[in-house]
Amino acid sequence: MLITVAAGRVFEFSYSLGMEAAVGGGDAIGFPVPVEFAIGPDNLLYVMCRGTGEEVRQRVVICTPDHEQVGHIGEPGDGDGQMRWPTSIDLDRDGNVYTADEWLNRISIFEKDGRFLGKWGKPGSGDGEMDRPSGIAFDREDNLYVVDSLNHRVQKFTGDGKFLLKWGHQGSDDGEFNMPWGICVDGVGDVYVADWKNSRVQKFSPDGRFLTKFEEDDAGVGEVHRPTGVAVDSDGDVYITDWLKNRLQVFGPDGVFITSLYGDALHSSPWAQAVWDSNPDYSQVRKRMNAPEQEKLFLRPVAVNIDAEGRIFVLENGRHRFQIYNKVKNFEESRLNL
Repeated sequence: MLITVAAGRVFEFSYSLGMEAAVGGGDAIGFPVPVEFAIGPDNLLYVMCRGTGEEVRQRVVICTPDHEQVGHIGEPGDGDGQMRWPTSIDLDRDGNVYTADEWLNRISIFEKDGRFLGKWGKPGSGDGEMDRPSGIAFDREDNLYVVDSLNHRVQKFTGDGKFLLKWGHQGSDDGEFNMPWGICVDGVGDVYVADWKNSRVQKFSPDGRFLTKFEEDDAGVGEVHRPTGVAVDSDGDVYITDWLKNRLQVFGPDGVFITSLYGDALHSSPWAQAVWDSNPDYSQVRKRMNAPEQEKLFLRPVAVNIDAEGRIFVLENGRHRFQIYNKVKNFEESRLNL
């Protein structure tokens, strides 16, 4: 069992899920350049994939935590129900799927089975307009927060796109942003924003009042480089995907740094293992190059989320997969079971 113990918390690596998408369209197994994900009320994973290269496959891949790929939503293009540069995803209380697209500067809405429902948003810098929207997250009232990245602000909308409020502008002081990216809302409605180019996460009240920030302290502890994703668990611990340094940074609710996770996937996911097993020559090359030892580590972790069971899902853009951890709250009990 691979564990990390810090500040009375035990993080146990559980398993990995996913791989780079196999060549082909439709429901080809895998994640073609994943950038974000959401966990549905039915515990399905909705993985936003950006695609790349000759096989441009922008879509949302739907799968279970148990390695079953269920289907996908969307396709490349500029029309209704299509995606060009998708960035983020979340689900409302009814299970409808909302996606952000930074090229099209819009939010698209789908039923969970993939049927297109509608869209809203237009480019610009005025109220309700967007310039490269990135992270999106619903609050408890089913209002949608949108990170308006190149306008360096956060905007809040109703689910059907009515503008409610905004906050932030370019800068590095408290409450200011420089190309913000990811966002999440905790259990009491406070909003956490990954302030990408300022290399920190900021926490706000639901109406945009600055509360605190998570970043390197005066002693050089808790450094964050180009954060992309953020999540908060039921204990208030804050998880930040440190995209540039290939790690997951964990902070307590008070902003005190707890630990770093660097990846522990010594065993491939069943999807990837099936590929290795069908290509024995490639598997031998991997072993000679000591690739499995390198592949256990995070490569460009881009998003993080917590499911209803408290499991920590870390999505890697570079390795097209999840690494899943459990946080054990009772240290003494966990130690006895090792």
